Amino acid sequence: MMRKPKIDEIAQELKRAGTPFVMATVVRTVAATAAKAGAKAVILEDGTIAEGWIGGGCARGAVLRAAKDAITDGEPRLISVQPEDLLSELGVAPGEVRNGIRFARNMCPSKGTMDVFIEPVLPVPHLYVLGASPVGIALADLARRFGFHTVACAPTPDQPAFAEVDDRIEGYLLPADAPGERYLVVATQGRGDEAALRAALGSPAAHVAFVGSRAKAASIKAELRSTGVGEEDLERVKAPAGLDIGAVTPEEIALSIVAELVEVRRRGQRRVMREDPAEKERLGAGPEKDDAPEAGPADAAAKQGLLRRAGDRLREKMFSTMPDGKQRQEETSDLSLFLHRRFCCM
Repeated sequence: MMRKPKIDEIAQELKRAGTPFVMATVVRTVAATAAKAGAKAVILEDGTIAEGWIGGGCARGAVLRAAKDAITDGEPRLISVQPEDLLSELGVAPGEVRNGIRFARNMCPSKGTMDVFIEPVLPVPHLYVLGASPVGIALADLARRFGFHTVACAPTPDQPAFAEVDDRIEGYLLPADAPGERYLVVATQGRGDEAALRAALGSPAAHVAFVGSRAKAASIKAELRSTGVGEEDLERVKAPAGLDIGAVTPEEIALSIVAELVEVRRRGQRRVMREDPAEKERLGAGPEKDDAPEAGPADAAAKQGLLRRAGDRLREKMFSTMPDGKQRQEETSDLSLFLHRRFCCM
């Protein structure tokens, strides 16, 4: 008789395949419940229980909904399934979140309580660094420390420049499929720019960035456009790569790029909870206490204009010589204002 795979073996197989899933664990039960503390289940993105068991229909619906939400936003959560009279005593409604616990109603006659911890296990994001320039080398090293699976893409003679990476591709022929989200950064800086950017645009990715000035990127885009590359594909390219932090050295530029990658990656996860009114209503969540009042049209336009001008000046500085004393003082003021608005007032 064939041995049935254990739940941890199923989880490891899903990790290797890059398949997102949730590990649901019963952490507490009160009174009569079908599952007891310690029971576990592996739940897939579509709500299918791949292995394990966390009880019958009394709790299954709430747990499966929470599992889908966790895979979407990447955040773990604790679900407490309780009979309606206990929820009334606590003063909470089904779907309400209080002190980090989401409450759900148990409609079964058993009237038991079950708390379930929902832990999403998501594929590691893949970063493809195209080019062995100083920025590319620094980026591959730094991104690994932030949880990115880094892949060095460069001609064979340039590969030794990358000390430690997770994978290597000789040249710029990117795989059609890869587990997890894919991020591409072209860091050739004058050595195969057009070939690398063409390869990046031919590959699906959550983000494509080009290390170089705005003028240089425009020139390469024009060349690609003349050979038939579509405008929609060209608009995918973020150039220059990285956030506007006034970076100058390769390491600083790599830092700005990693910061941008983290922002892009987390932006979609935050949007699920912050921008979906239906989701907020279903979970019983009220308005964010820390949200600032919305600015009027004139204020918003003025703010955007100010940030745009500051960002333009700082972006160009990344690829220019150091300014003189007076200009440095002006740009330092711009940088302080930009960073204050960008990171302190989100």
